[in-house]
Amino acid sequence: MASKEEYYDLPHDYANLDEVTGPSPDENPGERRIYRHESLEDKRNDAHSEKREHDDLERRQTRASRTQGEGEDGNLSEIAAPPPVSHDVDLPRARSHADVESSPTSSQTSDEQGTKIRPARQERVSKFATQLFTVSYLIFFSILGTLARLGLQALTFYPGAPVQEGVLWANFAGSLFMGFLSEDRKLFSEGWDPTDNDEGQGEKAKRSDEGHNGSKGKEVSEDDRVATKKKHSALKKTIPLYIGLATGFCGSLTSFSSFTRDVFLTLSNDLPTTVSHSYPGSVSTGIAPSRNGGYSFMAFIAVILLTVCLCLGALQFGAHLAIAVEAVTPAVRYKLGRKILDRGVVVIAWGTWLGAIFMSIWPPDRPGGPNGQSSWSLETWRGEAIFALVFAPLGCLLRFYASTHLNGRIASFPLGTFTVNILGTIILGMCYDLQHAPLGSARHIIGGGRIGCQVLQGVMDGFCGCLTTVSTWVVELKGLKKRHAYIYGVMSVGVALAFLVVIMGSLRWTIGFSKPACVT
Repeated sequence: MASKEEYYDLPHDYANLDEVTGPSPDENPGERRIYRHESLEDKRNDAHSEKREHDDLERRQTRASRTQGEGEDGNLSEIAAPPPVSHDVDLPRARSHADVESSPTSSQTSDEQGTKIRPARQERVSKFATQLFTVSYLIFFSILGTLARLGLQALTFYPGAPVQEGVLWANFAGSLFMGFLSEDRKLFSEGWDPTDNDEGQGEKAKRSDEGHNGSKGKEVSEDDRVATKKKHSALKKTIPLYIGLATGFCGSLTSFSSFTRDVFLTLSNDLPTTVSHSYPGSVSTGIAPSRNGGYSFMAFIAVILLTVCLCLGALQFGAHLAIAVEAVTPAVRYKLGRKILDRGVVVIAWGTWLGAIFMSIWPPDRPGGPNGQSSWSLETWRGEAIFALVFAPLGCLLRFYASTHLNGRIASFPLGTFTVNILGTIILGMCYDLQHAPLGSARHIIGGGRIGCQVLQGVMDGFCGCLTTVSTWVVELKGLKKRHAYIYGVMSVGVALAFLVVIMGSLRWTIGFSKPACVT
């Protein structure tokens, strides 16, 4: 009896998410014979052509089914056969060549058909449910990514730290995890493909053929490995959990707007530094000693090169790590992911977001709260974390929909990622100005007071931090052709920094920055 499996009905726009559809960042040495580099432009152009082929195939199959009758559905003619490579987001729906060859024909006996492994009956998860699961994963992982980023910034800002750019290590970690996800083929290897007849049967058969057929078997095995690698790479990118990890967690753990803010503060010599070197004890912050323009320019170049090179290296290292630990990497089974995690994350994600909203209204460290302080002036939780968690999902969802609608418009220039990175940088620059500027005639009120300062900090850490991304940016830099990658990278940093020079520089080089009214 064939088992009944469900597959996701993803919108075609999801193919424009570069962080989940970009090429693998590294070559697996064990697959050197089957490796062929594909740029991001090639993959995007192929996706468009494959979509047209897939649509044509469906029309031909519909016409063929009308003339052949119901009893001949299993016999695909040469015209109705599936294309060599199906559209990425539609791959689980299409039948592979192995399925075509293994489907029973009228010339086969019942015994021969009985030895064949019958394909699973497929059921489609509705488009609404698929989108609900995807959005819920994005909300949940954006909150986790924001907490991880704020935690790494706090941990790496210590007395005598050799690198004063706090967000650098969050960008490194997010890029590393993105590289791991891009290369990994074990996390979603068990039962996620509804066209598989039995978990692990295909791999066992391939290993058996390779061991018994000599050189010819090895040649067949290479072809199988090519098809299996391409098929799995396309399959996992249709899974909401994978989209949540790549777009939600990695994209929210990294922050392009915070990176460009630190670049500007380095240029203006306002980057906070640790000046208290006593340990243990509290870390006091200050401004670096005054320096001339030449030294500021050198520091400015150092921050850009350090971040870009370290994050590109982290992407490569993450891919190497996935290859190294492939044998011991656990697999998320289909039933666990589809039946439990997908449904549970809907409640957990929305409940977590509502919990953050309630905590922003009644913070735990309010007077009389669970971790109450003696005065409201000592309350810090909202400015340091809670408001950021409230705004984080909004930024992540805006980035997700901007990428799905804009990234596919220009193959050589990811317009969606570029737009959100520039927009988030502009909003962060305006919030930073408001937070550090005296308002009105009462010059002692900085940034609207404590509450206003905390809200602005939440917008910068949460909304702008999740709206902008470095992990997707480096994936695109790695995947684009070299000339396009340099244009895209220089344009991203140059345009974002130009906006900050106008927005933040207009305040910094006139009346100057004032100390904010809250803990940041």
